[in-house]
Amino acid sequence: MISQFFVLSQRGDNIVFRDYRGEVAKGSAEIFFRKVKFWKDDGEGEAPPVFNVDGVNYFHVKEAGLFFVATTRVNVSPSLVLELLRRIARVIKDYLGVLSEESLRKNFVLVYELLDQVIDFGFVQTTSTEVLKSYVFNEPIAVAADHLQPLGPAAIFMAKRMPVTTITKSVVANERGGRKREEIFVDIIENLSVTFSSSGYILTSEIDGTIQLKSYLTGNPDIRLALNEEVSIGRDGGSTYDYGSSFGSGPVILDDCNFHESVRLDNFDVDRTLTLGSTDGEFPVMNYRITKEFKPPFRINALVEESGRLKAEVTIKVHAEFPSSIIADKIMVQLPVPPYTTKVSFELEPGAVGNTTDFKEAKKRIEWGLKKIVGGSEHTLHAKLTFAQELRGNITKEAGPVSMTFTIPMYNASRLQVKYLHITKKSKSYNPYRWVRYVTQSNSYVARL
Repeated sequence: MISQFFVLSQRGDNIVFRDYRGEVAKGSAEIFFRKVKFWKDDGEGEAPPVFNVDGVNYFHVKEAGLFFVATTRVNVSPSLVLELLRRIARVIKDYLGVLSEESLRKNFVLVYELLDQVIDFGFVQTTSTEVLKSYVFNEPIAVAADHLQPLGPAAIFMAKRMPVTTITKSVVANERGGRKREEIFVDIIENLSVTFSSSGYILTSEIDGTIQLKSYLTGNPDIRLALNEEVSIGRDGGSTYDYGSSFGSGPVILDDCNFHESVRLDNFDVDRTLTLGSTDGEFPVMNYRITKEFKPPFRINALVEESGRLKAEVTIKVHAEFPSSIIADKIMVQLPVPPYTTKVSFELEPGAVGNTTDFKEAKKRIEWGLKKIVGGSEHTLHAKLTFAQELRGNITKEAGPVSMTFTIPMYNASRLQVKYLHITKKSKSYNPYRWVRYVTQSNSYVARL
């Protein structure tokens, strides 16, 4: 049970506000934003998703740069409220096509109609896009494509294969002429957490993956989604990666997984097939986790050596372990340096294109940006550090670790694949568009010195 729900912009502007029970003062939105904004100034780091101020419990999640917030004075399950906020954000995105401040402002009538159906007097009624279609009748107002925010990981390669607006349109919107384009999107998104030792060995490795589905199909046809037959669930003490096998082959061992409530698992144990009804909107079909060793997409080697009384040299090498047909982009390598570093000079390898280097003096951090990395290639950065005082001890104790962020389209480290996507035919001519995409990105990718 919640008392209020509101959405704030990054500036603290109140975009949507609904008071369901009148138990919390109207100024709660301002109190919340002031508390979150100045939380760091209090020396406590980032604001937690749940906190209490003057007897009012505040719950919030951040989606697309917007704060989705709920308040209550009663003791409710934090997990329940946080999941409710995420589902509200997803429902709004399903209806508007894109989640942004501009789309919310242009469609505030539709958003308020959705909220009145999702929550009644503080109690949740439904968060199903399919169910809401029977009760919500306002049409969304499309936001101009040039005003759209980045679409997320899939956007970096989607534009080359299909119109950008296909994934950002509303699930209730029709094409010109009143017809609805029949299509379905399946995204396999994996977030990697890897820690390398100073000698390059893997200390920890984990994959958090999800199979995300967004459907624009009419008539609710059944969908059959088949995964690798070599998929197994449960730990057996072995490595998930056979380094001698070819790329994209071999068994896939999941530590654990969970499925959306609409998924039927009648044949999953037999042929690894998931069956589900075509529910409008976007939702995770399956979440999975892998903690066994796998082949990381990048190897990072970093070396820091003293080169004088007030100087040191840094060498960072990044080697791409994936095939040359795949290109990674949005790469950023960071290395914290000793706090008494005053100057850094950089030297890139000959012929380097699209690289950026910077010394963030306030944060005492080196940043190396690469526009793209082709599979199988190696890139090197040399940096010379100048200090304001003599070293206090071993420099590796005061610098590092190296961290890396990246996105790799059409690649997945676990080798989990969608073998086929079958949709029940309503007629012989029925043949909807199917889009299956893969993307791997970093969650915590660290190399110790």
